[in-house]
Amino acid sequence: MTPARRTFLKSSAALAAAWIAGVPRLTAGSAGAVESPGMQTFTEWLRADREARKRGLEACLKRIQDLEPSIHAWVQVQPEQPTGDGPLAGIPFGVKDIVETKGMATEYGSPLYKGRLGTEDGAIIRDLRGRGAVLVGKTVTTAFAYRTPGPTRNPRSLEHTPGGSSSGSAAAVAAGMVPFTIGEQTRGSMIRPASYCGVTGFKPTHDLLPMEGVLILSKSLDTLGLFTHRPADMIALWGAMGRPTGSPEQFSFGVAEPIPACDPDMADAFRQTVALLRKSGLDIKPVDIAETLHKLDQANDVEMFYEGARANQARLREFGDRLDRPLANLVREGLEISDQKYQDAKKFLADSRAKFREMFKSTPVMLTPAAPGAAPLGLSTTGDPRMNAPWTALGNPAINVPMPVTGLPLGLQLTADIDQDARLLQAALRVHERLAAGPKITTI
Repeated sequence: MTPARRTFLKSSAALAAAWIAGVPRLTAGSAGAVESPGMQTFTEWLRADREARKRGLEACLKRIQDLEPSIHAWVQVQPEQPTGDGPLAGIPFGVKDIVETKGMATEYGSPLYKGRLGTEDGAIIRDLRGRGAVLVGKTVTTAFAYRTPGPTRNPRSLEHTPGGSSSGSAAAVAAGMVPFTIGEQTRGSMIRPASYCGVTGFKPTHDLLPMEGVLILSKSLDTLGLFTHRPADMIALWGAMGRPTGSPEQFSFGVAEPIPACDPDMADAFRQTVALLRKSGLDIKPVDIAETLHKLDQANDVEMFYEGARANQARLREFGDRLDRPLANLVREGLEISDQKYQDAKKFLADSRAKFREMFKSTPVMLTPAAPGAAPLGLSTTGDPRMNAPWTALGNPAINVPMPVTGLPLGLQLTADIDQDARLLQAALRVHERLAAGPKITTI
């Protein structure tokens, strides 16, 4: 463990202990209830009274102290007193360290910004604080929310990546450290970590959550989102944030056939999951979108490189060879992309949105794998975002529903038309309930 890491853990433990000192202590009779899996889910937190939430927060901080040395999900743990009141009063959360946070570490996952403190709160933090939520701290991101991994490990298997770039946010929820976190996606930075860590990640329609105060990589793609344990928690959180949650609907689901190219274990689990859903009574129709998704992935790449280069050009000039190498390469390569190629990609995306809008009329929610496979072994990579990047490029909402597999987690990705976020959340809840009632899946 590095000296910096030891210092962080010691200071975080001290801060947590100081905060806990002002919170009512757990009694022997209540400890089991607070530390039960139920109090790890947002739904249980939402149902709890104020005193139970105080005790639950103490348990969360203790869990962070116990598990953080092995998982490394946090840049800083500095629990704050709530500044508002509302349905989220006393409920703890973490936020990805690319969101400006006043008086708290805002380092963008880069040693170049080590020790930097935020000067103001991003809009999403102001919103959550205003509803009474307790910001516990900042979660680890890959450098500049791009490719270089941080130290975070996958709570489901410490030798595997948690995915990225929202690695700490996904891992913190998967480890039961907090009931929800804020992440962000430019290609596959939320849905893929959710799949790898076996939790629910939700990327809303582009620009639906406020981006003020969030580090920019690609303005046309960057999208804030949320992590919870299950779809039921996500829809409850969405409602507590003042967003519409809709109501159950009956419609046909679309399933990608042929399946987009992925690992054998994912393809096998995906087929079995779709079969389980059909057996449960869902109407599922094949949709031939694999080739279009491949082209959309390429368009996402063009858009991200072109915009990311221009957003970070000044940073490359300032830091030169000290800048994170993947980001430096993105700037250099992105500046070589012509305006015409960028505009061609934008036109293809606009045409594809119209095409999918028509497809969503007959199959309002589509099913695809949430990642090419299970979390890769090791921490040198955060995995391949190609399953998620097409939907990010289109701006459509997407959500991960963990599949009922044995072994490492695998996720089912659900997508819907732009601005149909409530419909997507209701569909995810429905799908998860059907899968939870069925048998476990064993993959090849």
